Amino acid sequence: MPWSAKAIRRFNLAAGVISTLALVVVASMRRIHFETSIDFSFLPAIHSSLNALCAGVLLMAIYQIKHGKVSAHKRLMTLALILSACFLVSYVVYHTTASEVRFCREGWIRPVYFTLLITHVVLAAAVFPMILFTYVRGLTLQVEAHRRLAKYTFPIWLYVCVSGPICYLLLRPCFVVNL
Repeated sequence: MPWSAKAIRRFNLAAGVISTLALVVVASMRRIHFETSIDFSFLPAIHSSLNALCAGVLLMAIYQIKHGKVSAHKRLMTLALILSACFLVSYVVYHTTASEVRFCREGWIRPVYFTLLITHVVLAAAVFPMILFTYVRGLTLQVEAHRRLAKYTFPIWLYVCVSGPICYLLLRPCFVVNL
């Protein structure tokens, strides 16, 4: 079913509003702290798992579309979007309730970690709106526009999904040190 120009504009507006709100919330979450009796210290492992799962789903989705299985590709991309949304909610909950964990390791691993972390954070912020707009293009059957945008969105999204768990694994020993 082709979408009307009005419906497409509404989807684009929604993608823009959601992107802006998400970026504002993430950018300001270090200044917001909620006291709670709930221990959310398990969430970083969940974040890492959601990112790793999303990376796997993205790879399966690309495999499906390369083999002409559009329906499977759509379902997998929707799942990847849901996993990323769950990650984002969990990430905000953790960072607005937990104390900051500082990287505690020294030597050659320190610049490796910070390079990976900085690229991860910058690209995660950049790719979020790209993900939503690429998804809207696919959803509204703007196939050529979807392909053009996905060519850039996919590798960045995959990098973010892989670099997140690596950052977590490098930071993991510091959770105990920072208690």
